[in-house]
Amino acid sequence: MTDATASQAATSAAPVVEPGLRRVMGPWLLLLFIVGDILGTGIYALTGQVAKQVGGVVWLPFAVAFVVAVITAFSYLELVTKYPRAAGAALYAHRAFGIHFITFIVAFAVMCSGITSSSTASRAFAANLSHAFGLNFSAWGITAVGLGFMALVAAINLRGVGESVKVNVLLTCVELTGLLIIIVIGFWAISLGQGDVSRVTQFKPAEGGGLFWPVIAATTLAFFAMVGFEDSVNMAEETRDPTRIFPRILLAGLGTAGVIYVLVSISAITLVSPEELGIGETPLLKVVQAGAPNFPVWIFGFITMFAVANSALINMLMASRLVYGMSREHVLPPVLGKVHPTRHTPYIAIGFTTLLAFALITFVGEVPALGGTTALLLLCVFTVVNVAVLVLRREPVEHKHFRTPTIMPILGALSCAFLAGPWTGRDPVQYRVAGALIGIGILLWIVTVLVNRATGARPAGPGVEDIGGKELRS
Repeated sequence: MTDATASQAATSAAPVVEPGLRRVMGPWLLLLFIVGDILGTGIYALTGQVAKQVGGVVWLPFAVAFVVAVITAFSYLELVTKYPRAAGAALYAHRAFGIHFITFIVAFAVMCSGITSSSTASRAFAANLSHAFGLNFSAWGITAVGLGFMALVAAINLRGVGESVKVNVLLTCVELTGLLIIIVIGFWAISLGQGDVSRVTQFKPAEGGGLFWPVIAATTLAFFAMVGFEDSVNMAEETRDPTRIFPRILLAGLGTAGVIYVLVSISAITLVSPEELGIGETPLLKVVQAGAPNFPVWIFGFITMFAVANSALINMLMASRLVYGMSREHVLPPVLGKVHPTRHTPYIAIGFTTLLAFALITFVGEVPALGGTTALLLLCVFTVVNVAVLVLRREPVEHKHFRTPTIMPILGALSCAFLAGPWTGRDPVQYRVAGALIGIGILLWIVTVLVNRATGARPAGPGVEDIGGKELRS
């Protein structure tokens, strides 16, 4: 064998190293990403529904939701710095329990939460279009616009969207601008003696009296406004020095969003009564009209539509890619993993997630039911993540990482499980919707198991390459 031939053989025998993601996220860009991911549909669409349940102390459920989110964030911080991979809750469940079905259910629940969140955004988009521009759509008209909006999102998704950090910064600034307008209008009106500041301490007690259960019921809805922070763990591989940066930036992002939400709530309830705020799906438009009647309401309507449209697109992108990824890992039917020959997008997965969104918009419809279902699904996922932290304490890693006090994941698991329970006064329709979605997933899982047995394929969980060949329990 000649030297050239030997060299060629050695080169061909060398393992191919897959390129890693580029670490482009510094602390400020990561902060903007986290804040932008949290801000959006929840506060724009659900402030009125929260006020409807608790009255003037509308800020309190958002504050409670913030505390629960922060507790769970500590668990995410330990896991994302311990396993800095872009797979999130499914990876943590996989490493903690090693059971394919649990990994699948967690991943499918996250996917469903993206679809329900996008469906909520589509309803909010249609309602704001109707009221901001004086179109006065009927209930069916809002549904039709919501379906059209979701079809447009699917078309953009099918075409392929190149996301960049700069675009995310722009979208975050638009979302933030809308909320700052509400805060400025509210506090300017207060300084002029307008509105009724005393409302912020007034609450609507339960039938038997007391504040606890109305606040808990409203918190289950307000929690929808705090979700989004968990998506940031998928940026771990693109963040510079994630072990050092993530803890302070994630907590700073949550803190920023929490303060903004409380200030928006105070501004809203000062200018608009809780009874009026709870009517319809455009509560913040009413605040603008009450506090600044000369302000062009269509401008704020446009900002709101832009903010919720961004949320819908991001969530549908996430959902379709999760379905595609699960299909490629042999935990969903292989047909869902097909890629368009020219667009190179997962067109079957996009069609599947879009059809689910169409069904939710048509048959569920109401923003509180859709937003509440999103919160319910993620509270269940967060419960699993908090438990995973405790389980994975027995699996040390070589590098230094953030370690949360043991009490935090315990409190996180208990609080998330509590808020997901039926005793909170959660609308039963949310359990039916979540159950139907998970039922579809289980049916697809069974089909996939049968296909795998016929073809000899084996499912592979996220991050399998990091498990060191550990045998999984199926």
